[in-house]
Amino acid sequence: MSHVSPAELEAAIRNVPDFPQPGIQFKDITPVLSDPRLFRGAIDLLVAGFPAGSVDKIIGIDARGFIFAAAAAVQLGAGFIPVRKKGKLPWNTHEQSYDLEYGSATVAVHTDAVKPGERVLLLDDLLATGGTAAAAIELLNRLEANIIGAGFLIELEALEGRRRLTGVPIFSLVRY
Repeated sequence: MSHVSPAELEAAIRNVPDFPQPGIQFKDITPVLSDPRLFRGAIDLLVAGFPAGSVDKIIGIDARGFIFAAAAAVQLGAGFIPVRKKGKLPWNTHEQSYDLEYGSATVAVHTDAVKPGERVLLLDDLLATGGTAAAAIELLNRLEANIIGAGFLIELEALEGRRRLTGVPIFSLVRY
């Protein structure tokens, strides 16, 4: 355990105004990722409630969620499953569309990614409106996964994304 606090993670997250468009306050996590102690600490905190052997697969959402989910999977001795943007996975997939502020998007997972009843933990860098995470959860439900939690490095509480993730235990390390 690296003994990093959520406050230390928050202090390292850089706020970038007006990116990628005016009015957006982008939360840049690259300072956390580039510091080995903070990165390890973030992973430790994300998996703190899940001892090795308690999770079969860790699901990461395209693209920054891959970073946290892959590292957590190695740490817990679990498999890593990517939920990708439509058209990026090479084999048979289930797809789920969701609404964005302007338009919609679709995510996909391989049809054999999770066996029915497997214990899965969903990890991503950011919970905002919850659309992408809700779509990923719908895919996991279609695969009959046992979703034991959904964790996020950052949660933008004012956007109320957790309201869209019903029936799944949600946790986040840094809340704005």
